[in-house]
Amino acid sequence: MAATAAVLPSLSPSSSAASQTAVFLPPNQRFLQSLRQTSLGGLSVSTPGGSKRRSTTPLRALIAPDGGELVELVVPEVDRPSKQAEASSLPYIPLTPIDVEWVHVVSEGWASPLRGFMRQTEYLQALHFNSLRLADGSVVNMSVPIVLAIDDLQKEAIATSSSIALRAPSGELIAILRNIEIYKHNKEERIARTWGTTAPGLPYVEEALTSSGNWLVGGDLEVLQPIKYYDGLDQYRLSPAQLRKIFEEKQADAVFAFQLRNPVHNGHALLMTDTRKRLLEMGYKNPILLLHPLGGYTKADDVPLQWRMKQHEKVLEEGVLDPESTVVAIFPSPMHYAGPTEVQWHAKARINAGADFYIVGRDPAGMGHPTQKRDLYDPDHGKLVLSMAPGLERLNILPFKVAAYDKSQGKMAFFDPSRAEDFLFISGTKMRNFAKLGEKPPAGFMCPEGWQVLVDYYQSLSTNNNGSLTTQQPKAVASV
Repeated sequence: MAATAAVLPSLSPSSSAASQTAVFLPPNQRFLQSLRQTSLGGLSVSTPGGSKRRSTTPLRALIAPDGGELVELVVPEVDRPSKQAEASSLPYIPLTPIDVEWVHVVSEGWASPLRGFMRQTEYLQALHFNSLRLADGSVVNMSVPIVLAIDDLQKEAIATSSSIALRAPSGELIAILRNIEIYKHNKEERIARTWGTTAPGLPYVEEALTSSGNWLVGGDLEVLQPIKYYDGLDQYRLSPAQLRKIFEEKQADAVFAFQLRNPVHNGHALLMTDTRKRLLEMGYKNPILLLHPLGGYTKADDVPLQWRMKQHEKVLEEGVLDPESTVVAIFPSPMHYAGPTEVQWHAKARINAGADFYIVGRDPAGMGHPTQKRDLYDPDHGKLVLSMAPGLERLNILPFKVAAYDKSQGKMAFFDPSRAEDFLFISGTKMRNFAKLGEKPPAGFMCPEGWQVLVDYYQSLSTNNNGSLTTQQPKAVASV
């Protein structure tokens, strides 16, 4: 994937919506003519017609969580002994590592107002509408089903119980699921509606769905204690409540989130620093960047989390990003690679952490087609979907366009088509090949110490009997 950087429209608080242009809308698409521009805090983005204009006065309070209140499902410490005793007496379901990641996600409120694994009505709304309608009639975004699969034998074992225990792969009790509901798991329908294809080779499907049970069990979660991974990175796993506290302590008047599952290069840094500059020009006094790498399941050829975090640390140490205005934390969700469907989940979760601006680029949450030589999703659809998605109207979407290595300046810069011959596009594949061979990319592509981390990672790989590369680093398994 090419490097990318933000291009924001006029950010002056006095700018009129009529004079601004939404930079990411492709021309000559009639269905997009119904979109109307609106000025969100002085920032021009596109949302469906009928949206209201937000005041150009910078907001001081953090954006409210979906549903109005942040869900926190970890049992208070004083109640843990009694809950632990109760859980040990209940029939239980053993969880996979990905199941534990979802327990982690839900317990901290990333999916607020969801309070557990989805029951059937919630599942069907997420699957078919990418949203949930609350009791008061309001709608919140929820594009990815958060469900727990069980097999026939497990269904029989818990069929007469109203509450069950959940155990980590290690066997430890981690949660109670109350007022359970069991319903059919139509895997083909779920895959088709989430990924838009049932082609073989979808990473999350092969990891988590193919061998999963034919039933789903939903209910309300009570998590016995905070989920920990003991991999040296737990200090980065900040909950939405912890992040909100940090933003308040920093007196942030805007929080802009950037999700990534790759190392940070200088094109990313250009995007993030330029975004902060524009927010300051709007009149915000202290916009804070949430640099938020995904920390759950990722496919085998992605750089592992431990190495990505080492690289992010070097980016901050070398001053590529400002440590004072940047908060680095791990987003615990597993990765689906479900393109425009999944990017809604990524954006919605950051609202619950206090972000009111979300940066989105080319082909977010996308991947190559598993059986054909093409992208699985249209690379522009993710940002277009975010601009129209139900339940995300409160979130300011920051689209950006391509950046590349400017040979004339020796650095990453916004791509200028009028002098296209000056730009070099360094794809993810090319970057990985440089690192595998121990070669250096052009000066200015990535900070030197950050690049060295990437080289060290690929040199830590060993060659197996087939000549392919495999990592010696063990897969982290969550435990409590």
